[in-house]
Amino acid sequence: MTEMLKVTVDRRPPLAVIYTEGYINNQGGEEIARVAYDLIEGDHTTLLLNLKGTKIVNSIGISILIEIIEKMLEIDGRLAFCNLTPTIEKTFHIMGLAQYAQIFADEEVALGELTV
Repeated sequence: MTEMLKVTVDRRPPLAVIYTEGYINNQGGEEIARVAYDLIEGDHTTLLLNLKGTKIVNSIGISILIEIIEKMLEIDGRLAFCNLTPTIEKTFHIMGLAQYAQIFADEEVALGELTV
């Protein structure tokens, strides 16, 4: 049985930090997308996904994250990730996510760069 993904948000307009805890599969990816699209509609143009609580992302989860990247590109927004496991970071580079979304070691560094 897979654990359900928990998503929480810290809104700091125009930035929002999305925290995940659990497995990003089809259901988890859809929950992240729902939250991201709600934030975009609320005029958040920069999203930071803090994946500290996530150890696994499957291919469907990655495809949903790519859809979010595409949406951010449409609105001239920015999407970034932080606190990735080495495996997830390597996967994001291989799958091309790092080409369109920045990856930061931790939230403090990310916020320093994204709020400039």
